[in-house]
Amino acid sequence: MRLIFMGTPEFAVPILEQLILGRHEIVAVYTQPDKPAGRGRGHMPSPVKRVALDHGLTLLQPQSLKSQTETGRLASFSPDVIIVAAFGQLLPQRVLDIPPFGCLNVHPSLLPRHRGPSPIAGAILAGDDETGVTIMLMDRRLDSGPIIAQERIPISTQDTTGSLTTKLGELGARLLEETLPRWLSGELRPQPQDEGSATYTRLISKEDGEIDWRLPATELWRRVRAFQPWPGCYTRLRGKLLKILQAHPLPGEGKEPGRVVKLEQDNLVVGVQTGCGVLGLVKVQLEGRKAMSAEEFVRGQRDFVGALLPSLASN
Repeated sequence: MRLIFMGTPEFAVPILEQLILGRHEIVAVYTQPDKPAGRGRGHMPSPVKRVALDHGLTLLQPQSLKSQTETGRLASFSPDVIIVAAFGQLLPQRVLDIPPFGCLNVHPSLLPRHRGPSPIAGAILAGDDETGVTIMLMDRRLDSGPIIAQERIPISTQDTTGSLTTKLGELGARLLEETLPRWLSGELRPQPQDEGSATYTRLISKEDGEIDWRLPATELWRRVRAFQPWPGCYTRLRGKLLKILQAHPLPGEGKEPGRVVKLEQDNLVVGVQTGCGVLGLVKVQLEGRKAMSAEEFVRGQRDFVGALLPSLASN
């Protein structure tokens, strides 16, 4: 089989690597254009681009697939199937119509739950106990195509978007390896999604990482995990950014959101009062310093306990 692979971030890497090990001919790899890296470092290639170049695969990075020129170039590869994994662009209908076996999307959620651009973080933010990977036959709408295969895994209380991305990428690679031959042989029949159960995620921005201490401790704990490694959760201490890298929610009244308090429970030494409960700090990083345990940070910042960290309304 001749296939085209479309993907961009780390989630897509193990899926592409598994396809490379398979018996199919990868006639082209599509990924998003390189992004500016900031501070004079030039443009940063996507993780998928690095893998494609390492294996000498034909690589394309169009800004869009909407033009007839790009559609014609894609059609010239005569793909039997197109595999998509977090590519970052909606495919127009004329692209979906090119491969005889369709376009299959490897999506990191249990569709129809968590459609959209941030499904991994979305599952953590929602407090879901499980997530998974769905392989669907793509249509013109966002993540709405019929389901071909699906597999679930639990979300642990220690999972972050980073750790789940690794787990789901590996799961997606295994599931596609099992599913693709059965799909190509005509053994599988796609099942429509339940539109009434659909939920949608939004694109996460850097500003989402700023902490509003008026929120409940449990919600802030989920945000710390969901926004790791990017954009990270942060507050401000004496004019500097203080990143909260790891935390744990504790019960409590939350009398004064943002007030740093001393703790002596669950191996925690310091926490911050929130709108409901206390967010115990486990690992932090002050701007310009290395990451360290909260215990080590308190020893070096003796006036930290008792400080009042700002909420969004007072910034």
